Formats: sequence, structure tokens, C-alpha cells
Amino acid sequence: MSGKRILLVEDDAGIRQGIADFLGFEGYVVDAVANGEEALAYLRATAPALIVLDLVMPVMNGLQLLARIREDRIASEVPVALMTAAMPGASALPAAQAYLSKPFDLDELLAVVARHVGPPAAARAPTGR
Repeated sequence: MSGKRILLVEDDAGIRQGIADFLGFEGYVVDAVANGEEALAYLRATAPALIVLDLVMPVMNGLQLLARIREDRIASEVPVALMTAAMPGASALPAAQAYLSKPFDLDELLAVVARHVGPPAAARAPTGR
């Protein structure tokens, strides 16, 4: 179901896998790519419900990708959550719907995802904790 899909764009493999695993465990469907070029290729075929975007990446940085997303007829409507350890320029903030400062709390990430995507398609089973 593409309406609940999240596109994660993060160049650090460990962070990318950790976030994808966490959100997957929470019941979300996450497609993860390593850079802006891969994200653009993904967006040509799939419209996610949310893009979680790192700003500092090789090939095409997050600000460049965000500008391209906002120029696209279809992708421009997709909410974007920026994540970075460096404060983005003030011009980037209006183009995004959320901002996560690394390192961020996983509950903060989950709140951003739930606000823009809604509850997961299949919530995880209670653990009894």
C-alpha cells in the first residue's frame, strides 16, 4: 500500500538501517535509499506518504533534493521531515514540514511519522511490558 510508505534518504548505512528497522518494527513500511539521485529515481515510480531526508549527503545533498522535490508536480505534495546534525539554512525550513536534529529521540521520530503518515498499517503486537 503506497499510501503508508515512507521514503528514508540517508547516506550513513548504519543510521539508515537502524531507522528503517525501528520504523518497520513499529509497523510502517520503509523504503530506504542512500542519496538524492536514488531518491529521485524512487519518486519517479512511487509516491510515499512521507520523506525522511538527511541534509548532509554525497551525490546530491538534502537541500538540493528538497528543491527538486518541491519543483516536481507530484512529489511536491509529499511532506518532508529533515534530519541533520547541522542547522539547515533558514530557506530550507519553510519547504519542510518537520525538522529532526541529530541525534534525535526515537519517540520524536515516531511522533513526526505518525503526524504525517497516520498510524501504522499493522501495529505491532503488545509485548506485555
